[in-house]
Amino acid sequence: MKTTVMVVDDEKNIREALIGVLKDEGHEVMAAESGEEALKRLETKVPDAILLDIWLPGMDGTEALKEIKARYPNIPVIMISGHANIETAVRTTKLGAYDFIEKPLSLEKVTLTVEHAIEKKRLIEENSNLRFKASAKYQIIGSSPAMQSLNTDIMKAAPSNSWALITGENGTGKELVARNIHLLSNRSGKPFIEVNCAAIPEELIESELFGHEKGAFTSAVAQKKGKFDLADKGTIFLDEIGDMSLRTQAKILRVLQEKSFERVGGTELITVDARVIAATNKNLKEEAAKGRFREDLFYRLNVIPFHVPPLRERREDIPLLMEHFLREFARETAREVLEVNKEAMDVLYNYDWPGNVRELKNLIERLVIMAPSHRITAEDIPAYIRGAAPAQTRDLFKSDLLKEARSHFEREFIIRKLKEFGGNIARTAEAIGIERSHLYRKIKSYGIEHDDMTENA
Repeated sequence: MKTTVMVVDDEKNIREALIGVLKDEGHEVMAAESGEEALKRLETKVPDAILLDIWLPGMDGTEALKEIKARYPNIPVIMISGHANIETAVRTTKLGAYDFIEKPLSLEKVTLTVEHAIEKKRLIEENSNLRFKASAKYQIIGSSPAMQSLNTDIMKAAPSNSWALITGENGTGKELVARNIHLLSNRSGKPFIEVNCAAIPEELIESELFGHEKGAFTSAVAQKKGKFDLADKGTIFLDEIGDMSLRTQAKILRVLQEKSFERVGGTELITVDARVIAATNKNLKEEAAKGRFREDLFYRLNVIPFHVPPLRERREDIPLLMEHFLREFARETAREVLEVNKEAMDVLYNYDWPGNVRELKNLIERLVIMAPSHRITAEDIPAYIRGAAPAQTRDLFKSDLLKEARSHFEREFIIRKLKEFGGNIARTAEAIGIERSHLYRKIKSYGIEHDDMTENA
């Protein structure tokens, strides 16, 4: 695909010389005699680079540069002038010019500068596309109130440099939360370094985190940078930090306090600027009370707390998650997107998902590969899921007290009836045989979400 360069110069001979050499290099060329004409032509076609003379009749090059960068910030603009001085070059560079070339023009320098400008623009666009794909890959799926609240908190916290602690059961998506905080932060263009604290042997974790010098131990045949080193100016994600030893916790605390560390076997103090995000499936406050986690480290990390709810507490997100995974695995396996019939959906909705979203994702991948037809039925779902008691039935047995069991049933009954009547409180009250005001009080006492409900019959 040919690249396009715009030449803006009021001198005809210079304009024609530039057009000729750029065409010889394989570029398409647009030309304009003034800043006003250039801006008008940009409305119909956006080039890959612009050569812009500073001294122009009417709107001068500096004013044209301001307008171009305001409207099309990604286009590299190369300024050219026969009356150049350092002050002019500095001023236009501050306004966003890619480079500055003096007249009389070296056509070789012009072509080389144009090539470099176009290549830089290509790399910026490629990086932007990769970041967009990364953000899509790590999208948090869910429209339940809990997930809406979580997404809001992520957007609020991401721009800061504060440390964060993410809690939640295994498989809930704690890493996704960490990656979204990074992607929405000012550090998004820098490294995101992940460390699984539970997977690294105790004798190696210090070397992994802080690196080592040559000869620090038997197998240290060369200097090695640690994870904190690699995360400089970016984010380090300490997953399952609750499984880290007290000794290593002390070293992590020192890094958080002093923002510096020494490699294993080294004496040089290395300064690091890394945002720390930690995650755990444990209750660190309880672990600290039992002496298994440093209380001072817990409070250092827990500046901004996030909790990722288990899937059983946001069942309304199951259809959205299923649709997302069905499409994802259909693309990977080149199969059509499978449908899920009502019976199968009911089975999946009523299962408790002890493995949370990860378990659901693994199941969908298996069904996409193994399902005999384009429709998933209840018979396609593994027996251990089909045989699980309905969630509502299990809720009734959470307590030994009849009063609490009755409350569980009544709450679930009201939720189901409200859904059946489209959230209409008046019609629901009439159907179940109680006053509308009485139903409204029960909705409030049970904490039932009623944003989508209506009062009128």
